[in-house]
Amino acid sequence: MLDNMDTMTIWTYSLIAGAVVVLIVAVLLIMLIAAANRVNKHASRIWDAGKQIAGNTVSIWMLNVTNRVAGEILEGAKSINARAASIDTTIGALADALGPRR
Repeated sequence: MLDNMDTMTIWTYSLIAGAVVVLIVAVLLIMLIAAANRVNKHASRIWDAGKQIAGNTVSIWMLNVTNRVAGEILEGAKSINARAASIDTTIGALADALGPRR
C-alpha cells in the first residue's frame, strides 16, 4: 500500500494522524481537568461539613469535665447538708436543755 503513495500523501496522512492523536489527548486532558475540579469541589464541601460538625460537637468532649465537676459539687452539697443537720440537732438539744423561754 505504501509503495504506490507519494511522499506528500504519506506526510499528509501522518499529519492528520498526529492531529487526531493531539485532539484525543486534548479532549482527555480537558476531561481530566474537569474531573479534578469536581473532586476539588466535593472535597471542599466535605471539608466545610467537617468543620461544621467539629464546631457543633466541640462541647461534647467537655461533658466529662462537667460531669466530674458536678459530682464534686454534689459531694460538697451532701457534706454541707450533713453538717447543717448536725448543727440543727445540736441547736435543738441545746434549746431543750435550756428549757422554755420566758
